[in-house]
Amino acid sequence: MAHRRTPHHRRVWTVAATAIVIAGVVTPAASGTTTAAPCTPGATYGPPLPGRTVAARLIRSGFNFLEGPTWDRRTGTLLLSNMQNPTGPQGVQPSAVLRYRPPATFETFIADSGSNGLAITADGTRVLAATHDNRTVSSYSLADRSRTTVAAGYLGRAFNSPNDLTTGKDGTTYFTDPNYQRGNRADEQGGRTSVFRVRDGVVSLVDDTLPQPNGVVLSPDGKTLYVGATGADAIMRYTVFPDGSTGNRTTFATMRTPDGATVDCAGNLYWASYDEGLVHVFSPSGTRLGTISAGRNTTNAAFGGPDGRTLYLTSGVSGGFGLYQTRLNVPGNPY
Repeated sequence: MAHRRTPHHRRVWTVAATAIVIAGVVTPAASGTTTAAPCTPGATYGPPLPGRTVAARLIRSGFNFLEGPTWDRRTGTLLLSNMQNPTGPQGVQPSAVLRYRPPATFETFIADSGSNGLAITADGTRVLAATHDNRTVSSYSLADRSRTTVAAGYLGRAFNSPNDLTTGKDGTTYFTDPNYQRGNRADEQGGRTSVFRVRDGVVSLVDDTLPQPNGVVLSPDGKTLYVGATGADAIMRYTVFPDGSTGNRTTFATMRTPDGATVDCAGNLYWASYDEGLVHVFSPSGTRLGTISAGRNTTNAAFGGPDGRTLYLTSGVSGGFGLYQTRLNVPGNPY
């Protein structure tokens, strides 16, 4: 598998193209903004896709490498990470959080964020970030963009390069730690790539046996955790217990290079396949419901829009990444 793991999208990209200049001002309120969660408790939902194969449309291209989209319901905007080429002797990739206001306004929201995966907190006041710049999980205030550390390491050792995360209503955050953005920095995890959880500053191990864990998402009821193991071409499922601990690991599905993921209100999973340039859609039981295409090298997906039924996808080639969207039948479950 070295032909795609070693130069994989999450580790190093080298391109000659310059980064796009992002402009535009985002105001605090907009028509169509909603602060209400789109999921209705006890609701029954029909088929999520309008057909077995769905094509997303391009919103804008020309970005270097997009990741980690997450929808901010309070402002009606999408946050996402734009990652650059490795720099310096340590080979660390600079990154910034962009802010997109539909239909066409982009701005740099947090410069030098060092981020990959993002997730808005349950109270809507902060964005959690898997930050490879200092190998931590961070939290940025959406009001003043100040940064705090959520998880600094495990048992006194630095993480590899936190990659993606998901957070529950109780504040427990689960995150993956492959080594794609570790660069030339020391391996303090002894060759292990792991899944962790953090609550009130306490970091606990979920699983240290997965090769290159990547996307991670909770079910709407918070009772199931899903993790994509890119190095195993598999999605794993864990039971989440009331205290946030996990167990009962099983293989939920197999697919090529599972990357980022999201979930809708019915519990259907939307998992990006980097190599295929597709998002695979699974029912909670693991039945394959169809695919959504967005060109090449799809990295992640997130629901948004006033009614929660717009799926945003990040996809493209290094130096020419784009943000895509498509309309679906079931609203997405917010982080």
